[in-house]
Amino acid sequence: QVQAKESGGGLAQAGGSLRLSCAASSRTLSSYVMGWFRQSPGKGREFVAAASGTGDNTLYADFAKGRFTISRENANNMVYLQMNSLKPEDTAVYYCAGGLDKDNDLGTVEYGYWGQGTQVIVSS
Repeated sequence: QVQAKESGGGLAQAGGSLRLSCAASSRTLSSYVMGWFRQSPGKGREFVAAASGTGDNTLYADFAKGRFTISRENANNMVYLQMNSLKPEDTAVYYCAGGLDKDNDLGTVEYGYWGQGTQVIVSS
């Protein structure tokens, strides 16, 4: 089981950067894939990025490739999403989540543990 709490959201200008943090508490955090999702106005929840239990493998949504970086520091119970070259379209509530990868495919993880979200607003 994972308890997740996001922080680091806020206001940024287009082209700027933010780093989101997720305090991901678990007795076995390295056993869980951790992912970031977002909820944008007029859209459903979107997958953003995921990192394997050790952080060795990552997966990104197309819109995140080259701009966002997911990383994790299991010893500190932290997961991060570095967001660069922000666009107004990145405005959303961002969530971190944890789940077990049963088939070694980061694209098919069923995330069962979710944080409350942190708001990101990007102005043009």
